[in-house]
Amino acid sequence: MDERWQLTAMTKIEVVVGGEEIKAVTEMFAAVGATGFTAVSNVSGLGHDGYHQGRLSFNDRNGLSLLMVVLPPERVGELLDGLRSLLANRPGVLMVSDTYVSRPEYFQ
Repeated sequence: MDERWQLTAMTKIEVVVGGEEIKAVTEMFAAVGATGFTAVSNVSGLGHDGYHQGRLSFNDRNGLSLLMVVLPPERVGELLDGLRSLLANRPGVLMVSDTYVSRPEYFQ
């Protein structure tokens, strides 16, 4: 990575969950000190259960949402423990990746 860019290493966590799990996930984000997150509602995709279309049926709990948060690596463990527990018996996808940010103070 070019030092001129002055980027800081962080960890990005992405979770795809049903509407009923959104509150639990965002509460976990807050519990580890996340200062913000991004949510994309009504996502579509192909998975183990076939294709899921990203449109609302009759309420906001039937669709899938993608929730993303960026944290310093030292705060990721507790969140992953909680998310893995939440998803143990529910449908959902958890992805974790290294990332770099230009304004680390936004993610502390």
